[in-house]
Order: sequence, then structure tokens, then C-alpha cells
Amino acid sequence: MTAMQLDPDASRALCEALGRMQLLRPGETPDITPLTGGVSSLIVRVDTLGGPLCMKRALPQLKVAALWEAPVERNRAEVAWMRVARQIVPHAVPAVLGDDAQDNAFAMAYLEPADFPVWKTQLLDGHADPETARGVGQALVAIHAATSDDPSLATRFANDLSFHALRLEPYFEATARKHPEYAQALHRLVQVTAQTRRALVHGDVSPKNILVGPQGPVFLDAECAWYGDPAFDLAFCLNHMLLKSAARPAITSDFLRCFEALAASYLPGVRWEPAAAFEARCAALLGGLLLARIDGKSPAEYITAEPDRERVRRVAASLLREPARRLSDIIQRWSLSS
Repeated sequence: MTAMQLDPDASRALCEALGRMQLLRPGETPDITPLTGGVSSLIVRVDTLGGPLCMKRALPQLKVAALWEAPVERNRAEVAWMRVARQIVPHAVPAVLGDDAQDNAFAMAYLEPADFPVWKTQLLDGHADPETARGVGQALVAIHAATSDDPSLATRFANDLSFHALRLEPYFEATARKHPEYAQALHRLVQVTAQTRRALVHGDVSPKNILVGPQGPVFLDAECAWYGDPAFDLAFCLNHMLLKSAARPAITSDFLRCFEALAASYLPGVRWEPAAAFEARCAALLGGLLLARIDGKSPAEYITAEPDRERVRRVAASLLREPARRLSDIIQRWSLSS
């Protein structure tokens, strides 16, 4: 939580949305406290007479240095993803308490930070536990497998424009503009990813969006939800294990064990296509994602030393020039780059 205050208009709008969701008692004026962590939405804790809840409302422009706009209707996709995923892995998704399409807002169960620490914080504090990574892989592949090749979900989550605005453009196309020498490879990633529709994708499987709960990982922030290539979700999370090892080189081996545990827990669950084809797409995506987190619209804020940034660029360049087909090959290249 922060000490920042909401302006009266924002507070009024949130209360009106809560009223439409029937989450306030007659005449109730709840305490609303802004929470940290969101660059794409206003996120608040609301203390109602019935107990605390978390409320989220999409912003039209993300809070990053580069201009990055996205349709606020992505809030609808997030709520829909949470409801589908919770049916598959109940303990890995917060309960949705209500949603308000009029204000592109929704409310979910409030999870106490003391009981549900953020995985990113643990990792950057030096606590890289392969068991957490294994749990993430197991829950993620369960969602992908249960939703694979489902025409009704493909129609319901045909969020191609939002996924392009939130992921393909800011990560790959923006990076291609800064690195024209790799533009062909990056645009190829855009093309293949956009055309691959196999399962329900979260789109932002980042440690900042994963809580470590008593019963395993809990996924948040599915604003990029889309029926597409599940390889993107796995690659997106694996990328963070490499990036964090660049920021905390003293425990590189711990991060690589997390990388291996995540991949090993996920890959055996691939049933919707040959696992080798899936792994090859995932490995290819990692080259682009590595470079994007240095020179795209959303650079990793914890990699600040230029030698560390150059190391990431070198490995990314190697993978874009000569794509790996196995995730184990990426670990080898990363290890040799230090």
C-alpha cells in the first residue's frame, strides 16, 4: 500500500462501480486505499462493511516511459480468464466477486501480503526456490491443456488487437525499430505468434504477477488474455529467470534451477501438439523477449549496469541469429555468456 490519495472523482467512480456490483450496503462509504504495482490499471484495496476486497480498473495509457496505449476493454478479458482458469486450478486464481463493464472494473478477493508474498520480491531478495517455479509450471500447463483446441474459447477470447497492442507491438515491433539488424527475426516472431491459436493464454506470466500462497502460486493480472500460442506464456516466465540472474549473478545457479524446474514441470503436460514443436517456438520467443526487456517499451528496471545489459543483448542476438530448438540449449548459452 502507499500513502497516495485518490482524487474525489476517482473515488466516486469506484464507489459507483461497487454499487452496481452490489458489493456495498445501502449508504455505505468504504475506505479506499491505492495499492502499488500496477502500470496498466488503478488497483485499490476497498474496506467494506463485509470485509476487504481488491478492485481493479483499466487505464487507457500504461504508466511507463514510452507511449503505450491499450484498449480498456482488456479488463473484460482479464475477468473472463480468471473465471475460466479458476475452474481448472481453483487455488491458483483469486475469486472474482463482481465486475462492472460500464466502468471496465472488477472486484476480487483480497489476499493478505503477509500470506501471499510477490514472487518477484522473493526472487530479487535472493530466494529463488525451484519448488515455486515447479508449481507455476504445473498450474500453467494445466490451464493450457484444459483449454486447448476449444472453438468456443477461441471465439470468446479472440482478443487479437489487444494482444498486439499489449505484447507484440511493445515487445517485438518496438525492439525491431531499435535493432533493425534483427527486425526480420523479430517480425517473424510476431507473425508466428499471432497465427498460432492453440490454448487460452494469460499473456503476462511474470513473477510480479504471481503470489506465493500457502497452496502454491496464485496468478494475477491477466489483462493480455488471448486465445493463442501457449508457448508465449512459458517463454515469458522463463525469460524472467534469466533476467533476474543477470541482476543477481551471485545466485545464477539458483535461477537456472528455477528455469529448469519450470520447464521440466510444464513440458510433459503438452498434449495438444508435438512437444518438440512447442519447445522450439518457446525457445525462439526467448531471444526476442530477452532483447525486448532491455530495449523495448518495458525494460527490466532492475538491470541497470550497462555490462549486464550488454550481456543480455549478446545472448539475445545469438538466439535471434541462430534460434535454439531446446530450452536446455538456452541455459548453456546463458551460462557461457557470463
